[in-house]
Amino acid sequence: MKELKIFGVVAFFSLLTYYLVEPYAHHAMHAKFDAQGNEIKIESHGFVYDGTTEAAASAVAISDLEYKIGKEKDAKLKASLEKKLTLAKDVQAKKATFWKEVATIGQLTGNAKAGEAAFASCTGCHNGLNMNMGGVIPPNLDHAGALYDENYLIALLKDPAMASNVDHKYADTMLHPMGSIKGTMSHQQIADVVTYLKEKKAAEPTAKTAFMEACVRCHAMRYDKVTQLGDIPKTKENIKTGHDIDAMKYAQKVAEEQATLAGYMGKLPPDLSMIIRARSEHFMETFIEDPQTQLPGTSMPRVGLSEAGYEKVHEYLMDIGDPSKPARDMAGPWVLGFFFIFTILAYLWKSHQWKDLH
Repeated sequence: MKELKIFGVVAFFSLLTYYLVEPYAHHAMHAKFDAQGNEIKIESHGFVYDGTTEAAASAVAISDLEYKIGKEKDAKLKASLEKKLTLAKDVQAKKATFWKEVATIGQLTGNAKAGEAAFASCTGCHNGLNMNMGGVIPPNLDHAGALYDENYLIALLKDPAMASNVDHKYADTMLHPMGSIKGTMSHQQIADVVTYLKEKKAAEPTAKTAFMEACVRCHAMRYDKVTQLGDIPKTKENIKTGHDIDAMKYAQKVAEEQATLAGYMGKLPPDLSMIIRARSEHFMETFIEDPQTQLPGTSMPRVGLSEAGYEKVHEYLMDIGDPSKPARDMAGPWVLGFFFIFTILAYLWKSHQWKDLH
């Protein structure tokens, strides 16, 4: 019985460490607090885009400023904080009005045929030709109806910067690359285009296709030989020179695209080959849903994926970042079963060998 007691003690403390200490340490390292020292809990909203995350962020920002104003003694600094508070309240009101209008458009009945005609003007940019426009390659929309939330599509057509929650980046500098469409469509036309996308561009994509359409224009996947320009083409090495000229030309194009993208974003977005192992499931979900919740001020736009779209992208990230997981999941029960049976047999063998010595 002594061995079983030792095993029980070891198992207890191992489980205590795994289920309590490690998750707590991870939580403490990534915890966020407001100016008053209260922890800010970041929750997923099920990939529903209705302004909820913006409202929560605005409320925290305003609360922090009000707290700092109440504590500030220096008149000059206090005046500066009050100016920021006025601006924060103005942004809060604009975002609330924006999402209220998005909800209004969402109530309209769209016409897919009329939307198709209006969508024709979008193909000048969204054509899959990998042409950089304004700092970034416009995404392919072949599966937009299946990948993106309807409310987000409405918001994107109404005001791209506000929809992707990076309006702070364009406040007093440059226009959003898609900004030229802002205000050019009536509410009914927006409803028509979104209806067209949800009906005619809604074929279910593969996991890789979902990633390619939603993420690849910014994020490479070197473990799958994917760059911001798409799959790395297969080329033949030049036997005479020992160099693959076509491969070098492609590498130059990628380098030029990455330089342009880095200039637009502020830095080159990271390769995502191992992101699934580097970040928790909760972080991935809330960050992709709205990057500002985890990294306020980031230039990464909200992508607008629906829950189904996110699952597709997540599946691809798992396939590349942790391809052995299905095999591990399958082998796990067998390994545990083996150790369980082996423990019983070892205990019975020990009892048999020592029965005459006790």
